[in-house]
Amino acid sequence: MPDNLLLAREGQTALITINRPQVLNALNSQTLVELEQALAEIRSDVTVRVVIITGAGEKAFVAGADIGELAALSPSKAQEQARRGQRVFDAIEQLGKPSIAAINGFALGGGCELAMACTIRIAADSAKLGQPEVNLGILPGFAGTQRLTRLVGKGAALDLLLTGRHVTADEAHRLGLVTRVVPATDVLPNARALAAELAAKAPIAMQYILDAVHRGGDIPFDAAAFLEASLFGLAFSTADMREGTRAFLDKRKPAFKGE
Repeated sequence: MPDNLLLAREGQTALITINRPQVLNALNSQTLVELEQALAEIRSDVTVRVVIITGAGEKAFVAGADIGELAALSPSKAQEQARRGQRVFDAIEQLGKPSIAAINGFALGGGCELAMACTIRIAADSAKLGQPEVNLGILPGFAGTQRLTRLVGKGAALDLLLTGRHVTADEAHRLGLVTRVVPATDVLPNARALAAELAAKAPIAMQYILDAVHRGGDIPFDAAAFLEASLFGLAFSTADMREGTRAFLDKRKPAFKGE
């Protein structure tokens, strides 16, 4: 059993809870290892269609990396740790299934980077987000400079990265850093409701959408459009496509099987 996170299944949804509330769910090496293992398990489980990631307690989603651990790293070990975190967060983005960050409190540093790796971010109205690494004399290491820039644009990203300031959930929403803002008590219920909605969609189509968006954003437009057309064609080879079109014509809800 993992020591630093909880993994539960709720129907077709997997719920991952970073469970270190005594240190505001700070990410250390062990937590990253456990998170990577949980993601591998979820990826191979065809019964799981959506993932929710949240933090234990009421104060923090993930308040950052474990500073005590970071302070002891040599330059080479720091680079290794950054690459480990990048690999784990890439695994979230490349899961082939939608992921929802249920941001129930502070999402700072590595916590903000974790949230940004998710497909959709739902934040409590009391949440605070930011990349304050500059105040420690370092910079984000888990691809925060890259995902933040892609989400909010270069100017806003540089503002947040260079000042290290925290932003409210409302400002994060205006910037495009979070997708939805809800009352704190509604974060998990809202995430669960969205997960149930997504779980009813066609899994292969969602996988292709995620692939087209993530891969397409890093290549020239013509190549990205060709990728989209290729995936569009592949979708027509699926039983889900036949079910979806037949259900539309029959005026009923489709029952997708991921086939």
